[in-house]
Amino acid sequence: MLVNLHVKNFAIIDEIDVDFSSGLNILTGETGAGKSILIGSIGIALGARVSQEIIGKHGDSAMVEIVFQIEDEETKGKLSGLGVDPDEGQIVISRRITGSRSVNRINGENVSVSVIRQVAALCIDIHGQHENQSLLQKDKHLAIVDEFATKQCVTLKQEIAALYREYTALKKQWQDEDVSDEERARELSFLEYEKQEIEQASLQAGEIEEVEEAYRRASGAETIVESLGLVHRLTSDTAAGAVSHALQSMQRITGFGDEIRNLQEELLQIEGLLDDFNHETADYMQDFSFDVNEFSELEKRLDTIHNLQAKYGSTYEEILSHLEEVEDKLQKLADFEQYKEKLLAKIKEYESDLTKKCEQLSKERKETASILQEKIKAALSDLNFAYVDFEIAWSRKDTFGADGWDEAEFLIATNPGEPKKSLGKIASGGELSRIMLAIKSVFAEKDHIETLIFDEIDTGISGKTAWKVSEKMGQLSRDKQIICITHLPQIAAMADTHFLIEKSVKENRTVTDLTKLSEEGSLRELARLLGSEEVSEAAISNAKEMKITAQKAKEQTT
Repeated sequence: MLVNLHVKNFAIIDEIDVDFSSGLNILTGETGAGKSILIGSIGIALGARVSQEIIGKHGDSAMVEIVFQIEDEETKGKLSGLGVDPDEGQIVISRRITGSRSVNRINGENVSVSVIRQVAALCIDIHGQHENQSLLQKDKHLAIVDEFATKQCVTLKQEIAALYREYTALKKQWQDEDVSDEERARELSFLEYEKQEIEQASLQAGEIEEVEEAYRRASGAETIVESLGLVHRLTSDTAAGAVSHALQSMQRITGFGDEIRNLQEELLQIEGLLDDFNHETADYMQDFSFDVNEFSELEKRLDTIHNLQAKYGSTYEEILSHLEEVEDKLQKLADFEQYKEKLLAKIKEYESDLTKKCEQLSKERKETASILQEKIKAALSDLNFAYVDFEIAWSRKDTFGADGWDEAEFLIATNPGEPKKSLGKIASGGELSRIMLAIKSVFAEKDHIETLIFDEIDTGISGKTAWKVSEKMGQLSRDKQIICITHLPQIAAMADTHFLIEKSVKENRTVTDLTKLSEEGSLRELARLLGSEEVSEAAISNAKEMKITAQKAKEQTT
């Protein structure tokens, strides 16, 4: 469950730190006090998009941190699969928002926003007013049924999705091959030209590198001849003459000591090395030849190789691979009719498999939906629908898709004798709220999410209906942690923990605060919700009666 929320410098919230309890947590306050901002901060902590506009006036960043205590073992297993392991059962999600980016952490480790969203989906379900309107979208109805589905349904959907991907790929392949004889003849001619061009080149492994190296040497022949000629002249004439003259000078002084004789020996070695170098250079120049015809052939071969590289790949392996692809396509075109027959047979095979899987999925869905339908109908009766006839109606798409071929639609009649109609044609805002609450209450029995947040689930209801909604919230809070923002005293009276959201002016600034109310504070807030301008004894008395009524309802449903 959500045990703590800490918000700092977020819009008009300077700093709030609140500990939530198990059971039913109720948040009330005047219109415009900042309830939506508070829920928005939770949403951002759970991965919603952020804007730098939410940063308050006390610093250059905003911070939201929430702490979950995870008790459910299945949830712990799924979190572990995401690489998130609760620390002594706790998960701390924090987001610091600056002007240019957000820093996202789970238990102190940096994570992406997508990971935060996946973790949040396992821990909490936030229901806002916009979600009621989603019930008017027919596509949402099938998604709700599938969410309630059995493991067999889930497995079938996965199998259908995989088959459908393969099926659509084959269909596309078929469409791509559906060309005229003239186009096919052109392609055949082009492929044969490519095959002939590569084969005639007779390219060998390693030849590209060898030819390029030979060309580099041959193209530098003139430079080689000129440079070696100059080197030979300098070393055989200038350098050799200078060394010989130096030796003659050394000969006159060798008798003046061992050190001079050593120097003479070194000079003799230099003369020998220089003589060897001159002979080797002369031999290389004598053997070196440059054949214009050979160079021309080398240029032609390199041009052929560069042409192949430009068309088919930069390496020998890539050119050879392209040749194999060309040969495969030529084989396919040579046996084109047989190829298309095989492709069509494969498509028919996939259609048959998909049809069988879709029939199985449809059967499973309808069996699941019949159970869901009765549960929703019972939940709606609990929510003060004097008469309700609810049905999940089925139709079939023209063809199958990645999720099968079913279409589901929620139909409802709220007056005896009326035909069942789609929700968009009959349900008011208050009825949509109750229908969604009924659905949530049914799923609460099935899923492992420990915390539900309801943002103004009371839209469009009052009186006895409000009491019924309050009782349903109380029932839900026996097994789940419920956090609910409401304007109705009937719902607020059911609170296990009551918080007041207030807006005030501090230092010429409007700020929002959240306060946990005492029993007396809760009574005074209920009196205000009951419409009393002044918290009189009569208003307090009415609030007490409402609390007593709520307590009796809790005891009856325990």
